[in-house]
Amino acid sequence: MTAPSLATKPTAPPPPRKRGTAVARARRREVVALVMPSLIPILVLSVAPLVVGIALAFTDARLVRKPDYDVVGLDNFAGLLDNSLFWESLRIGLIWTVSVTLLQLVAAMGLALLLNSGLRLQGLTRVLALVPWAMPPVVVAIMWQMIYSANGGPLNAFLGGIGLPGDINWLGDFSTALPAVIVVGVWVGMPQTTIALLAGLQQIPADLHEAAAVDGAGAWRRFTAVTWPSLRPIVTSITSLNFIWNFNSFALVYVLTEGGPGGRTMVPVLFVYLEAFKNRNLGYAAAMGVVLVVVIVAVLALYLRAQFRHDRTEKAR
Repeated sequence: MTAPSLATKPTAPPPPRKRGTAVARARRREVVALVMPSLIPILVLSVAPLVVGIALAFTDARLVRKPDYDVVGLDNFAGLLDNSLFWESLRIGLIWTVSVTLLQLVAAMGLALLLNSGLRLQGLTRVLALVPWAMPPVVVAIMWQMIYSANGGPLNAFLGGIGLPGDINWLGDFSTALPAVIVVGVWVGMPQTTIALLAGLQQIPADLHEAAAVDGAGAWRRFTAVTWPSLRPIVTSITSLNFIWNFNSFALVYVLTEGGPGGRTMVPVLFVYLEAFKNRNLGYAAAMGVVLVVVIVAVLALYLRAQFRHDRTEKAR
């Protein structure tokens, strides 16, 4: 006699997914509601002007009371190829940007390490370190104009007091104008880099430094083996931001030198400003702006690619 076979029970149909779909839609609506207040200003104040600027670059628009312009295609960009003054300003701008960004990083790293070393009155010291960042660029520029003054400025007075030439026209001489402006740029932008690096230093476990010290590592070896690798992501981020900010710096250079003497400090943003609002060539100035955006994106892409490749190599080891 054969045993009765067990009948398989029919599989129950899956429950309806309407409930889950409704919850997902509600969550998406919540996300959109939370993001929109911050997204709308970005679209209105950043994306829209960029799109309008790119559109103007292909026209002959002029800054007049009753604008009337035509589409000229690539004529503005073709004109830039023969504009030696623009390319010279781009060269000066890259020198200014790279110099200020690198010097800011070096100076801020030293200051951050000093502030993280357990000095007395650390709170007061950190507040004082933020003073250049808190001051408006125009005020900073006027203050440094007084410091650099060839007639009775504190810098020349100090140099004369120690037996060095005390009649240097720092902002009016061809050989000293750009280095003098770079010094001011480093002083202004150093605080935010210092704060970012200081926050990164405080996140490094003290056990790592203690273990390296037990192994006989000196101060420099601990910095290269422990501190620097831990700060690399922060350094990459803050350096990229500083590059953009410094390349687009306008008010500081404009108040200090207005691009002089003889165009020695004519950074590209100042050149675009003069073309747009002094010569009233909006279309031509917009084409310059498009070129500057492409330059910034290209340089940052190369820099970030090199950084990411180095990080992958280090992880592979």
